[in-house]
Amino acid sequence: MNFTNELKNRVLKGYRPGEEEALRLAEEDPEILAQAAVEIREHFCGSRFHLCAIVSAKSGECGENCKFCAQSCRCNGRAEQYGMLPPDKMAENALTGAKAGIERFAFVTSGRTLTDAEVDRLCDTCRRIREQSGIGLCSSNGLLNRKQLERLHKAGISRYHCNLETSRSFFPKICTSHTYDEKIQTLKNAAQAGMQLCSGGIIGMGETMRDRIEMALTLRDLGVASVPVNVLNPIPGTPLEKQPRLPYTQIQQTISVFRFLLPSAEIRFAGGRILLPDKGRQAICSGLNAVISGDMLTTRGIGAKDDADMAKSLGFAV
Repeated sequence: MNFTNELKNRVLKGYRPGEEEALRLAEEDPEILAQAAVEIREHFCGSRFHLCAIVSAKSGECGENCKFCAQSCRCNGRAEQYGMLPPDKMAENALTGAKAGIERFAFVTSGRTLTDAEVDRLCDTCRRIREQSGIGLCSSNGLLNRKQLERLHKAGISRYHCNLETSRSFFPKICTSHTYDEKIQTLKNAAQAGMQLCSGGIIGMGETMRDRIEMALTLRDLGVASVPVNVLNPIPGTPLEKQPRLPYTQIQQTISVFRFLLPSAEIRFAGGRILLPDKGRQAICSGLNAVISGDMLTTRGIGAKDDADMAKSLGFAV
């Protein structure tokens, strides 16, 4: 029996692979690796496929210096700029998503954090949605403190998102205006406030496979339930605008390795899927069980109906 299937069988029995085993996996036959990842996903997650959507609830003028982001005021990206949307507008977006079959809906805001007044507005939005729909609510609002997170959870936010983006060792090459430890502390605060965690990163920024594996192991240690995998979409005006696109085979290998390390997580294709010729079909066949439908923050996405149809054609229950 080859190494991939040997390790797969151990994972199915509860074994947690380490960094060196994951690195070896990434060198194995990609087709065998993808099939093994699918078997792990079926064993731990079944056939259910998860659709979520986001709204850019506050856009642009961000003081952070993340090199991939068009919303940073420190680069020449062309992101639209506006303050926090009114509660009625945010609620309308969420309720439209619910009617389209979206399972969870997330409010994403630019900037390092939110003011207490902005948290109040978001809480008001959540209460309005709760009166009309049972859609799951998520939020991604930067480095909030424990009290702010508790208020959001009480208002109806059940899952909080804060991407690690990459490994601890590679992170300073991507961002220096906040730290890796601040991100991890935010996630810990959200868990202590009673929320599930959503955290992942971006691949294709110049990091190595070891960096990706290091990030996945950190996510495992944090108990993250939802892991968004973004593929860098090099945006003109950002410091990474000339970064070569990651080959599709590397995207598939990364997803499969993540499934070995995070067997029961919702591993979710997020940004960059629009760049792929099959809109992510082969990536789904590499161990995914979730996607973000609709537009991303500053780039186009794929509609919920198209995503649902694709998932169903692959044998998933949406």
